[in-house]
Parts: sequence; structure tokens; C-alpha cells
Amino acid sequence: MIHLSKTAATEVTRLKSKHPNPNALFRVGVESSGCSGLSYTMAFDDAPAPEDAVCESEGISVAIDPQHLKYLNDLTLDYSEDLMGGGFRFHNPNAAQSCSCGNSFSAKE
Repeated sequence: MIHLSKTAATEVTRLKSKHPNPNALFRVGVESSGCSGLSYTMAFDDAPAPEDAVCESEGISVAIDPQHLKYLNDLTLDYSEDLMGGGFRFHNPNAAQSCSCGNSFSAKE
């Protein structure tokens, strides 16, 4: 499943506090785009789809489309507030390579 660092969970909680539904789930996924083939997506959903995998990390419920699990299983999501390039960081053991921005990757075979 997906793991959130304490700093990522804090930032997700902060962003979720601005969402109109206080019970919204944090969704992580992938889409075909980016310079490496696949890009990470993040959003808040009001409810999981019946087929979603849902896990909890650091008190955050995370929904994942089961078709995305092969790309995201054991992903660690971190967050930093660097002066240059702060934001979410994806540490993905399923990535063969990532682009320099860290937001897109190519999957291992």
C-alpha cells in the first residue's frame, strides 16, 4: 500500500481542512503523461469507489484504484518545505526511472 511520512500527513491534513467535505479521502493515482510516461495524481474524493483499495497511513485514509496498485504499491509519499523545489516527494520502488522534477516516472517491467 502507500505510506505517508509525518510531514506528508501534516500537509495532506492541512489541505484537507480546506476541502468542503471533512470526511474526504485522499486519493493517489497515476495517469499517462509526463516526460517519463506516467505522472502521479493526488486529489480528494468524497467517497471511495466500490473497487478501490483503501489503506491508512499516519491517520490519513488513502484510496487507490486497483489498476494503479502495480505502479504505487509500497510508495512512500514525503513532503518538504525547501527554499527551492519544496513540495511532495514520491519514493517509488516500482519506478525504473524518474524525471528530474520527480512527478513522473517509467515503471519497471
